[in-house]
Amino acid sequence: MSSRHILTAPAWPYANGPRHIGHVSGFGLPADMFARYQRMAGNRVLMVSGTDEHGTPIQVQADAAGVTARELADRYNRVIAEDLADLDMSYDLFTRTTTRNHYAVTQELFRGLYDNGYLFLRKTMGAISPSTGRTLPDRYIEGTCPICGYESARGDQCDNCGNQLDPADLISPRSKINGETPVFVETEHFFLDLPAFADALGSWLQSKSGLWRPNVLKFSLNLLDDLKPRAVTRDLDWGVPVPLDGWRDRPDKRIYVWFDAVIGYLSASVEWARRSGDPDAWRAWWQSPEAESYYFMGKDNIVFHAEIWPAMLLGYGGKGARDGKPGALGALNLPTDVVASEYLTMEGRKFSSSRSVVIYVRDFLERYDVDALRYYLAVAGPENQDTDFTWSEFIRRNNDELLANWGNLVNRSVSFAARNIGAIPEAGALTEVDRELIQRSHDAFKNVGDHLSRSRFKAAITEAMRTIAEANKYLSEQAPWKLRESDPGRMRTILHVALQLVDDGKTLLTPFLPRSSQKVHAMLGGSGSWSPMPRIEEVTEEGGAPYPVITGDYQDAARWQPQPIRPGTPLQPPSPLFTKLDPKLADEELARLERS
Repeated sequence: MSSRHILTAPAWPYANGPRHIGHVSGFGLPADMFARYQRMAGNRVLMVSGTDEHGTPIQVQADAAGVTARELADRYNRVIAEDLADLDMSYDLFTRTTTRNHYAVTQELFRGLYDNGYLFLRKTMGAISPSTGRTLPDRYIEGTCPICGYESARGDQCDNCGNQLDPADLISPRSKINGETPVFVETEHFFLDLPAFADALGSWLQSKSGLWRPNVLKFSLNLLDDLKPRAVTRDLDWGVPVPLDGWRDRPDKRIYVWFDAVIGYLSASVEWARRSGDPDAWRAWWQSPEAESYYFMGKDNIVFHAEIWPAMLLGYGGKGARDGKPGALGALNLPTDVVASEYLTMEGRKFSSSRSVVIYVRDFLERYDVDALRYYLAVAGPENQDTDFTWSEFIRRNNDELLANWGNLVNRSVSFAARNIGAIPEAGALTEVDRELIQRSHDAFKNVGDHLSRSRFKAAITEAMRTIAEANKYLSEQAPWKLRESDPGRMRTILHVALQLVDDGKTLLTPFLPRSSQKVHAMLGGSGSWSPMPRIEEVTEEGGAPYPVITGDYQDAARWQPQPIRPGTPLQPPSPLFTKLDPKLADEELARLERS
């Protein structure tokens, strides 16, 4: 089968603080598992993202910290990049939205939409903080819903009745920052004419029936009934300038952060191409009719990726109720799939940095193995429903599944072969049991791969671990340690089969557990990089300060197929693959949470 071009697009983490495991359970690790599998399957993957760094929330937080918005963004851009690299996220490029390249691509999309008649000016009432004079974003205003009476409705939506709102409609509006009553003043902004794309979006979404996660498609189709024009500029001095005469030099108007953030997938692809030495390389993922694109996020981002971003792409390409013509970047592909996860809660509570209900990635990885977290989020993450993270369940799955199943198979088969033979043994005549088990292990590649290609991570890793459990059962029943004296030939055959199953298991688990799979590769006498890892590089733009990007060389990644092991390959007694966790750690972590 020929190689396919597959864009893997994890959502852009907002640069106002470190990421916690609730964040990465939705946008991060599922995208990496998908990308690693697709590379192993022989496809041309481009995985790009970066930190989302504009908007009022960063400006508000910077003011409170006594730093500039840029200084705050710089700080958390580095923290987030380091955390994602430590999670072994295999980005081809993880960049940021404060680059000149991103500004240029964002302004090009804005101009294209404007030229095609999909952006228009409208006067509206904007909320201003009387103490600072700055715009208050819709989500920074709370009040009583005028429809259902819910007292904690947000300025853009009531979480109780689900209706979209305008902050000026709230009863008794108040600022979430300091509790003051906002002042509403007339202002003028550009709006994206979303209703002009209702028919085009409807046809496109209907074509995804049976292909997307049902909850994502149903939610997206329901949104079509209430499409309204959406503001794409804001009264703010921190963001991308509006690229029109009379606007570009204004210090008080910037492009709205939601608009420039979704363009980041495209601008990062353009930046990656330029850094690769072929400035047009991005086009193979964005313009070829055969190319595919998969966007990964939490469910709170569905509206941006299944409605607004597709509308922007359609409008820039001259499609929609007003037609038009493609801009300078040409017609651009719509998403193939919007892979949205549900929410991960923690010990029955919603993750909240402000309320200290949180497990930051950095803190987690200081105490626990990265593959233990990757395994837990694959097998028990919020793929199709809200899921609760508990320390007791994390420890149980680490000890009873990851260590007792996979770690145990690796340790006892490689240890016994290394001590008693010193190398991978030659197999003698295979029994029917041997052949059937090897065949089932090889069949797992299709089954697990089919699940991974559809972003069904729980089903995929469950199938892989079931195959490994069968290998453990085989080793226990065949008991090669009992045959050292009585039948050394059969002992060698059993060990050969067991080590072949370990090698298969290493490959099946590579998308989920790349670091431990690399260790197993070395235990079995392999050399070089089996599951390539990301690296952080310091880069600069002309005249700018250095900043980190994540990149890597992944083209030599392992292939998604069983490989016959080579008899005679030297083996060394392995070190434990995973760490057994004391169940008492759950109480310690809960106590730490209560103290914070």
